[in-house]
Amino acid sequence: MDLATTDLQASIDFYTGLFGWYYADSAGGTVAVVDGLPVAELVPASQPSAWTLYLGSPHARATAERAHALGGTVLGEPTEVSTVVVDPSGAAIGFRHVPPDWLFGTNGHGAYAWAELNTRDVQAADAFFHELCGYEITQIGDGQAVDYTLWAIEGETVLGRQRMGGAFAPDTPPHWMVYFTAAPEIGTDSVASRVLELGGQITVEPYDTPFGRITVVADHVGSVFSVIDPSRSSPLSDDEVGSAIDDPYDE
Repeated sequence: MDLATTDLQASIDFYTGLFGWYYADSAGGTVAVVDGLPVAELVPASQPSAWTLYLGSPHARATAERAHALGGTVLGEPTEVSTVVVDPSGAAIGFRHVPPDWLFGTNGHGAYAWAELNTRDVQAADAFFHELCGYEITQIGDGQAVDYTLWAIEGETVLGRQRMGGAFAPDTPPHWMVYFTAAPEIGTDSVASRVLELGGQITVEPYDTPFGRITVVADHVGSVFSVIDPSRSSPLSDDEVGSAIDDPYDE
């Protein structure tokens, strides 16, 4: 994942204060580290952007060509290493080639936890990523009140896709939501409070789900992300089954 920022030091200060990230310089920006493993990259830019998720690719330019053939739109000039495309349902996603020994942190406070695509044209999204990435797609909602699919590779779930229903404002654009982990000893609520102390905003107050306690927040310049404490899972009640899921773009 990377975040384009117009003030690199301010972004470093925010996420250090929030997650305790350490940093290492890289060719393109500054890599955030948790427990010795990279978890994200902060990239200097003339304009800020939302968090961008990157998926692995053996050859990014070939992936861009295939994405275009499947109805996607390629942003900028792809290279052998990296490309960003917009899928036919309208959300931007990156692809990046990394060496076989490349590591990515998915454990610890502030590490990557999950990502999901929020979109209205769910059939186009499912079909596109099935063809492009070979994802196995499983519907876990009823397909009507709750339309949420899990995407897997060889049986291992890697991403989610949610249909944007009535809980989303009509002008809400399709988007990817990235989740960072809140350590159990710190908790989602404490992270949300810390976001406010650091000049950010709480977009969705902490709430319980079967997968953990979640909050949606925005950093000091408005870049939105979610935080989840997986240890705080709570089954949905009968009244909650089929209810809409809050999203930061509702506002």
